[in-house]
Amino acid sequence: MISKNTKSVVVLYVSLLAFISFVVYVLYLNQEVFYTAHDRSEFVCGAPFFHTLLSKPFGLMQYVGAWLTQLFCRPAVGVGVLVLIWLLIYVVGTKAFRLQGSASALMLLPVACLLTSVVDLGYWIYISPIRGYWFSQSVAYLVMLLLLYVARCTPRKWHLVWYLLGIAIYPVLGWFALLFIICLAVVEKPTWRELIAIVLLLFSIPIWHTQLYPNLKYDDVVLAGFPRFVTASDKSEHLSIPFMVLAAVSMLLPLCNRFLRQAVIPVLCTLVGIIFTWNQMFYDKNYINEMRMVRYASNDDWKEVLQMAEINKRPTSTMVFLKNIALMHEGGLLDRSFKLSNDAENIYNPDTLHVTLLDIASPLVYYNYGMINEAIRLSFENAIQAGFSPFYLKMLSRCALAKGDEKLVERYTTILHQRPFYGNWQPSAVNPMVCELQKCYSDELTGVENSDSYLVNGISLWYESDSKLASEQALFYAMMRCDSRRFWPALRKFVKLHMDEQFPLHAMEAYILYMDKAPEEKRMMLPVEKSVYERYKQFWAVLETKAKPGMTIEKVGEEMRKDFGDTYWWYNIFGRKPIYVNGYVGHELQS
Repeated sequence: MISKNTKSVVVLYVSLLAFISFVVYVLYLNQEVFYTAHDRSEFVCGAPFFHTLLSKPFGLMQYVGAWLTQLFCRPAVGVGVLVLIWLLIYVVGTKAFRLQGSASALMLLPVACLLTSVVDLGYWIYISPIRGYWFSQSVAYLVMLLLLYVARCTPRKWHLVWYLLGIAIYPVLGWFALLFIICLAVVEKPTWRELIAIVLLLFSIPIWHTQLYPNLKYDDVVLAGFPRFVTASDKSEHLSIPFMVLAAVSMLLPLCNRFLRQAVIPVLCTLVGIIFTWNQMFYDKNYINEMRMVRYASNDDWKEVLQMAEINKRPTSTMVFLKNIALMHEGGLLDRSFKLSNDAENIYNPDTLHVTLLDIASPLVYYNYGMINEAIRLSFENAIQAGFSPFYLKMLSRCALAKGDEKLVERYTTILHQRPFYGNWQPSAVNPMVCELQKCYSDELTGVENSDSYLVNGISLWYESDSKLASEQALFYAMMRCDSRRFWPALRKFVKLHMDEQFPLHAMEAYILYMDKAPEEKRMMLPVEKSVYERYKQFWAVLETKAKPGMTIEKVGEEMRKDFGDTYWWYNIFGRKPIYVNGYVGHELQS
């Protein structure tokens, strides 16, 4: 007959195996997130960056975290190191809190909190100013547990020294030093002398503030290193929840240890950890695929970008722009673009955080359209807030190469070469299309906020250029803008420069639509395919049957998407536009 102790061991190991499997699955789902974390995280070798971080409390942990984040360039390597840290946290934590048998599963809860903290950021990953976030909290918590373990192994008379040490290392461990002192006080009932030492901690924080960090806000010193996601315009308090739970669990573990040794505890801890992480995790397919498309586009892998576009029927604005750039490079922009959807979905974001193309990939988009100066400006503006990460250093080096500045190229690549896995990185040769667009107009800085509508509006004016490539882009974005006043001059220039070439499908669809609904006084007569014209008539016939009282334009659009969602007509009537025309969304035909 199986003993009770054996059953407890079996339940414990099965629970651990289930939790480990869940961790592996979650990390696998977020592998693209980890690559993006490295791509948008700053680490610069040298004294200036080191001293900048050390000028703030918790700076050393952030420096270590920033260095380790570089390993996410190979997601498997970075994740392996992160999992190793969590494994050490589990082992050291069981010894520090003296959790035995089934009670050792309680350490799964802190690990679940740390796991949650790296998979719940969502679009904060693009704008968060916290350096080394991905590793710093885990490393600091591990150091705190090591200190707690060593402190509990020393004679009781030395505990006063440990309390004073906790005060002394506050600039290094930040809020984890405070957590260390509280945990030590909970597990080992302090004497009156030790209580005095703990009270001193309350006075030490103002001392640290006035003596070492007078230039920082008091709040940033009181809970130094505690992640708070706040910018001038956005704030997300729920992202701090995993760390609040981590602190609460760490303080309660010693109190609950003796009461939580039943065999069912590992099962409960596993379930609680899984449920907590799954509920807090930010996961959206467009969020992941968007990151993947940005990575492919950064490497000029346009075929992969198009493959991603084919499987994403409801793309975001960033995905729409990258897909159209890929079609510019690979060909077929005016034949395939609307088949792959230009109906940009709103970004899924449970926060009030407002993130756009500007934050995600605007320098990359401007670079590929030949707007090198705008790409440089945007790279610097974003890097000043989020840090000079590989993404911006690579963009700046590519822009410098396009401008012919070899010294700047060497400066940026030298910084990159100091990072792991970038030892031989060099910017790829400037694509001839980028060079052609760069020469089509004066690349001047406008000072205007760069948004989706700014891009569409600006490129739709390129019809004055004699470049075949620029005329194609001008015609396409005039169609995207749904403005007949831009469409007709753009079409005339396109036809003039593309004589004896086949009339592109989507340009033909737009021509039929505007000839019918918004013709010019002096009409330009072009031949169209009979099948396309017949489908146009069918489109309006179906629209008339569905446009009944009580039906919203959104509902009609959804019903017609299956049969006509691959046409320009559907986009013109129902698609989400990147620009407001004449004061309302849509176009001059919506009424």
